[in-house]
Amino acid sequence: MTFKGFTTQLVHCDRLAGVEEGAVHAPIHNSVPYAYAATQDLVDVFQGKQYGHAYARQSTPTLDFLQRKIALLDDSISCLVFGTGMAAIGTVFLTLLKAGDHIVASRFLFGNTSSIFGTLKGYGIEVTLVDATSKQAVAEACQANTKMVFVETIANPATQIVDLVGIGELCQQLGLVYVVDNTLTSSYLFQPKSVGASLVVTSLSKYFGGHGNALGGSVSDTGLFDWSQYPNIFESYRSGDPKMWGINQMKKKGLRDFGGALSSQTAHMLSMGAETMALRMERQCANAQALAEMLDAHPKVAKVYYPGLASHPQHQRAKQLFKHFGALISFDLVDGIDCAAFLDKTQLVLNATHLGDNRTLALPVAQTIYYEMGLAGRQASGISETMIRCSIGIEDSEDLLSDFEQALAQF
Repeated sequence: MTFKGFTTQLVHCDRLAGVEEGAVHAPIHNSVPYAYAATQDLVDVFQGKQYGHAYARQSTPTLDFLQRKIALLDDSISCLVFGTGMAAIGTVFLTLLKAGDHIVASRFLFGNTSSIFGTLKGYGIEVTLVDATSKQAVAEACQANTKMVFVETIANPATQIVDLVGIGELCQQLGLVYVVDNTLTSSYLFQPKSVGASLVVTSLSKYFGGHGNALGGSVSDTGLFDWSQYPNIFESYRSGDPKMWGINQMKKKGLRDFGGALSSQTAHMLSMGAETMALRMERQCANAQALAEMLDAHPKVAKVYYPGLASHPQHQRAKQLFKHFGALISFDLVDGIDCAAFLDKTQLVLNATHLGDNRTLALPVAQTIYYEMGLAGRQASGISETMIRCSIGIEDSEDLLSDFEQALAQF
C-alpha cells in the first residue's frame, strides 16, 4: 500500500524500509569503520562498484534512513545529510563551483549565508546579490560564466518572498543550477521541486527537527538538473547514472574531504523530531498569523513583516506557493521604544537565537545576528535598526498574544 499523507509517510517511513528485528524506528549505528569478510567487497565499495559503508564520515545505515526520509519528503532522487545547515550550504558552493565561476543570489539571505559569499569571493568565485523578488533582476545579473542561482523561500528576517517560479523558468532556460533553501517553509509547507529547483537545501536544526536539541543540514537532488552538461563535475565522478554525478561529487568532497559529517546519534534525534513536523507547523503558523494580525493593529508597532498579512508586498505570491505563511515574524516598534527594553518585559518569550523551536524565541536583529553585516548591508537586506525577529512556537495562542500585549502596555 502506498501512503500519500505527509505525516503518515513520515511516521511509517522507517519500518516500511525494512528495519531489522521488526523495529518501528531505524536503530542507531555508532560504528565508525565497517568491515567486510571478503577484501574485494571493501575494494568495490571504495571504487563505487558496490553499495556499502566504509567509514562513518561518509555514511552509516542510520544516515541512510534519514536521507531516504528527506528525499521522500522533498520528492527527490537522492539526499545527503551534514553536521549543520551551513555545512550543507558550504558544500554546495565549494564542491560545485570553482575559481572564475559566477553565482547570482538573493540579497535577502540568512546572515551566515551572506557571510560565506565573502569566502567565495576570496576563492575567485564572483558573487552578485540582487533583489530576487524580481525575475528580471536575476536575469540581468546573469553572465557568461554564471553557473548557479541561490535563493531562500522566505527571507530571514524581513520575510521577502522571491520570484521562485520565474527564477526556476530562467534557470531552466539558461542551464543553471537552481538552489533553493527551504528551511523556513520546510517540505511541509512547500516543495521547491515544483518550481524547478535543482537542489534543495534545508537546515534540519529548524522546523524539521523542531525541538532545538540537534544540529543538522541536508541537500536533496530533485533529479531535474542534467549533470552530464555541467562542466564542473570531476572526471572521476563521470560514471554511472549522470543524475547521481552532482550528489556523488558533493558526498566525496563535502563529507569525505571536508568532513562535514552528521553523527548517527544526532540523525536519530532529528528523525524522531521530524515525525511531528506537520502538527508543530500547523500550530506555529496559526500562532504566527494571529500574532501578526494583533501586532499589525497595535498603535505601538510601526511595521510588521509577515507574508500572511494582506499588506505584505508578496502576500499573493506566498498564498499561491505555500501551504501556510510560515512561523517567522519580524516587526518594528514605534519611535521611542527600545527593542531590547521591550523584550525584557516579555515573560513567555525567550531571548535567544534560532528558528523553528517549540518555544517562541525573539531577539533584536541589528544588534545580534546581523551586527557583523554592517549598516549598509542591513539596509540593502531590508533590515531596520529597530527590528525584532520572532520565531513563533507551539504555545497556546491566548498565552502568546497576552504576553506581547502586556509587554507593549508597559510603554
